[in-house]
Amino acid sequence: MASQARGLQNFISDLRNAKGKDEEYRRVHKELANIRKKFSAGSSTNADGSNPSLSSYQRKKYVWKLVYIHVLGYEVDFGHAEVLLLLRSNKYSEKQVGYVALSLLLRGGDPQIRSVINSIRKDLTLPGSPSSVKSSSSASAANDAAQSLAICSIANISGLELIQTLHVEVQHILVSKASTANVKKKAALCLLRLVRTSPDLLAGREFAPHVAQLLQDKHLGVLTSTMSLLNGLASSHPQDYESLIPYVVHILGVLVLKKACEREYLYYRTPSPWLQIKLLKFLQFYPDALVLDEETNGSKRNGSVAANATKKQYISQLTNVAGKILTETDVSDSINKSNADHAILFEAVNLIVIWGINAPIQLREGAMQLLGKFISVREPNIRYLGLMTMAKLAQIEGSGEGVKKHQATVLVSLKDADISVRRRALDLLFVMCDTDNAERIVDELVANLVLADAAIREEMVLKIAILAEKYATDLRWYVDTIIKLITISGDNVSDAIWHRVVQIVTNHPQGDLQAYAASTLLVAATPRRCHETAVRVAAYILGEFGFLIAERSGMSGEDQFRVLHQHWATADMQTRSILISAYAKLSNLYEECRPLVAPVFARCKNSVDVEIQQRSVEYAAMREAFVPEVVEDLLREMPPFEDRKQSALEIRLRENEGEDSAAFFKASRPSAAQRQRAAEAAAAREVEDRNAIEEEAPPIPVSIEKENGVVHKPNPSSGGPTSVGIPKEVIPAMRKAFSNLCTSPSGVLFENALLQVGVKHEYVGAQGRISIFFGNLGKGPLKNFKAQIDDCDHLRVQKQGTDGLLDEEGCTVAVKTQAKLLVLVEVMAPFDDAPAMRVSFEAENGLRHEYPLRLPIVATSFMEPVTLEPGAFMQRWKSLEGQDRECQEVVKTASNASIDEDCMKRIRTIMTDGLKFGRCPGCDPTPWTVSGAATFRTGAKDVNGNNINVGCLVRVEANPQAGAFRVTTRTLHPLCSRAVKNVAIVSIKLA
Repeated sequence: MASQARGLQNFISDLRNAKGKDEEYRRVHKELANIRKKFSAGSSTNADGSNPSLSSYQRKKYVWKLVYIHVLGYEVDFGHAEVLLLLRSNKYSEKQVGYVALSLLLRGGDPQIRSVINSIRKDLTLPGSPSSVKSSSSASAANDAAQSLAICSIANISGLELIQTLHVEVQHILVSKASTANVKKKAALCLLRLVRTSPDLLAGREFAPHVAQLLQDKHLGVLTSTMSLLNGLASSHPQDYESLIPYVVHILGVLVLKKACEREYLYYRTPSPWLQIKLLKFLQFYPDALVLDEETNGSKRNGSVAANATKKQYISQLTNVAGKILTETDVSDSINKSNADHAILFEAVNLIVIWGINAPIQLREGAMQLLGKFISVREPNIRYLGLMTMAKLAQIEGSGEGVKKHQATVLVSLKDADISVRRRALDLLFVMCDTDNAERIVDELVANLVLADAAIREEMVLKIAILAEKYATDLRWYVDTIIKLITISGDNVSDAIWHRVVQIVTNHPQGDLQAYAASTLLVAATPRRCHETAVRVAAYILGEFGFLIAERSGMSGEDQFRVLHQHWATADMQTRSILISAYAKLSNLYEECRPLVAPVFARCKNSVDVEIQQRSVEYAAMREAFVPEVVEDLLREMPPFEDRKQSALEIRLRENEGEDSAAFFKASRPSAAQRQRAAEAAAAREVEDRNAIEEEAPPIPVSIEKENGVVHKPNPSSGGPTSVGIPKEVIPAMRKAFSNLCTSPSGVLFENALLQVGVKHEYVGAQGRISIFFGNLGKGPLKNFKAQIDDCDHLRVQKQGTDGLLDEEGCTVAVKTQAKLLVLVEVMAPFDDAPAMRVSFEAENGLRHEYPLRLPIVATSFMEPVTLEPGAFMQRWKSLEGQDRECQEVVKTASNASIDEDCMKRIRTIMTDGLKFGRCPGCDPTPWTVSGAATFRTGAKDVNGNNINVGCLVRVEANPQAGAFRVTTRTLHPLCSRAVKNVAIVSIKLA
């Protein structure tokens, strides 16, 4: 071959010896001119434009030169006829050169593509036999070579016209029994390339049986290529290829359990690791692979018992495969073997993560234990993968306690020399954080922030801020943490972080948070050398809430002004704008500050910054233009900020890491502390604004069931108009509505043709706020409209409503308008009966209507979730044994309902969101058990002045075979036990 391509070698040597780009350019174009001359020499040419006088050697040599010139980056726009002539040749050496040149010189959109399609199709379907063929075996080899060249060129060119014309031939070659293994491998990879270019090329459900046939091939090379194709197809339409799971599991079982593998596919005694990885990746498209059909949708999906038996068989085999991978993989002395084995292992762990709670508990625990070992090894690659995979595994419900065992090891990784390992350790710490360990983790992160690289500091600051807000049981700790961040790494504290501090302080007026924030920030801003972000947040907070600390020593209004103004000279324009607004508010509150602020406004009236100039002019002129009352109103503290579904910090985290990251998944789920703070803030705002009557009722969800929520007892009054009670046909809907409202924040309590009663209620600790809306749905006004709530010994009740609503005369509710009743309650003792409310009015026809209702104020409304360790839960559970403390009832499900995993998920949601009980991870012995703990809060005081509270435990046990639930509640107070049991029973019926 060297002697035949001597001209090509000389040309390459000339280019390599060129002394500069210009010399190379001249040599290339000289050669292009020579080749063009050779191709067009002579008056006689073939029909396709090729030169018949060229010998095979010359034609190959010149085409190779064109290929080399093209690879160097020069444009080649001729020679296609010679390439096609080589392509049509029966000699393999010529055909090979033709296909190589075709793949490089021709693109899918070129006009010459049509002229090559027939030649490629001929090689695909009926390859020409070279003249030198002497035997059938050599003829078969030549045919395979021609097919392989054609398939590779199709994959490389990959034009739309070529795909649409030849993809059927490629499919036929792939599924044909006559095709050899080498051809099938290339056909599978070619088809994958075509599908990526044109995703709708194949009909998944029709092509799946052909893939099943390929998965039964004994050749591991064919299986590997087929799995590459299958993963590409399943990534777009996984449901079309779900039927192939048994074939994939069987192959995995052969490789992992039986170790059956041809010698050439053994890699350091590991059977075909690449194929194992592809098989595991395919299974990751099906998170419900371990769920039987009847558990998925309550009925046998295919109507066949045999199908479920088959599924159970491969589920058992699949769990055995995953278990063996977890237990037999270890760090090897050989780096290559270790890398291959760990690649398989981490894909198996990713599969367990995808299965989530459907995965057997022993697999999850085994994966967690193994990952704990890997994050301790010295090899940084294994430690990196271990940290990343453990973060994914920690997202599974019930894995939190297992992850916490490795907290110390992860903290060590946070100091690793490799920044990528530190990033993964930071992600894992973020995911494993909860209320119990939040302070320690945040403190460790803040301590590491001092020595952290600049490349990771911004990410650390963002995640510390999110964790401090998310799990702060005392918001004063949150404020302290943010101030530490500003002090240590103020340049990395974005505006979104300090804006969030301002929002939280403003939205939580209860307690001493605002005063604490003002005093702490005043101290933080006192040094002349403090970060500008600290000046900004201090200026805003002192302007809003500085009056709360003005009576303290060294914190008067004048002191606040002097502390802030010392930073004026070094502040940028944005900070000065905030300072000017703070000065205006300080001068409004403290007369002694006005002489200090006036010169600042006077100097800034001519500022080059338009914002500062405008603020200074407006604030200075405000007292001259308006009376003091108006100025007071204009400069009063800002109203609470609107609570968004996602904070700016969560949005920033999503932009940085994506919606699929473990960190964003963690940040987007509100913690118990956040839910409690939100409820407290909402209750505080509503109490302040309880005199305002809303023009429209809140959105009302669909209502469902409760057993004992309605009193229907018409009571006509003598000597007056006839009294009309609740119609019998409305009572079932009322019961359902009352039941739903026991665990829902809002909804319709009662509705008929005349009246709709809507309820919106929220509770914080022992206190609750209930807004009741009475809407007139009739065609005339409702006169003498009254609402009376019976007094209860266990509740302190305050009522305020529309004028006349609570009076003897009543009020008038016009058509399509509402009356509102605001009820504030504080529970003083356990109870098991909802308070009664009687609504009465006179309709347009003169009939008197009286509706006895019950308000959905139940014992579970005043629960506060508690999370207990398994040992503590069982200890308390046993200590509360006894007839007076325990209440138990068995409830049957509806005849058409089954108890499955989805049903248990709904029960867990009811436990946490409806009954307000905290889940107790590790306390449930089986997936069919849900345990919870809570504290019943009351406003009553003991002899020491402390609030009296009652600890409550509940356990729901399901029996899928019997179609029943057993609800057991244990508390120190019999009424509490009975009340929790009643609400739980009704909620389970709704589920």
